[in-house]
Amino acid sequence: MKSSRAVRNSPRYGRHVAITGLAALGVTVAMANPAAASPADGVTGTILGQTSIGGTDYILREITIAPGGSTGWHFHDGFVYGVVRSGVLSHYKADCALDGVYHAGESLVENASPDYVHIGRNSGSEPLVLDVLYTLPSHSPLSEDAPAPECAQ
Repeated sequence: MKSSRAVRNSPRYGRHVAITGLAALGVTVAMANPAAASPADGVTGTILGQTSIGGTDYILREITIAPGGSTGWHFHDGFVYGVVRSGVLSHYKADCALDGVYHAGESLVENASPDYVHIGRNSGSEPLVLDVLYTLPSHSPLSEDAPAPECAQ
């Protein structure tokens, strides 16, 4: 019979832990969106699950943005995948141009780069609820604050 240390050090054990961790997160990759970055307004978030595999943190989060609220201008150090559960998300890029309006059941992807500054807004009258999967370098913040572009001032 193998010792528990030998089992934990086997390559099969590592793959099993990784697969189990992803399954536990409910990773159905089609998720993401904004994280609360200042000056966020009316944003709350709850982490539903997280794991780290090979230098990448996978964080599944539910984000709610109140009517009239926004994420604040920000960027991410890793890709973010989101699905709108309810409400409508208006997504703007750094030139203040609207680059998408997403309704319940629709998904979006946010690029990983300080050059991809963006903001998400709830211009509707109902709360906006998003399911978001962050794929970030280990120990990175969910988002990085960015100054509002000149066009937004």
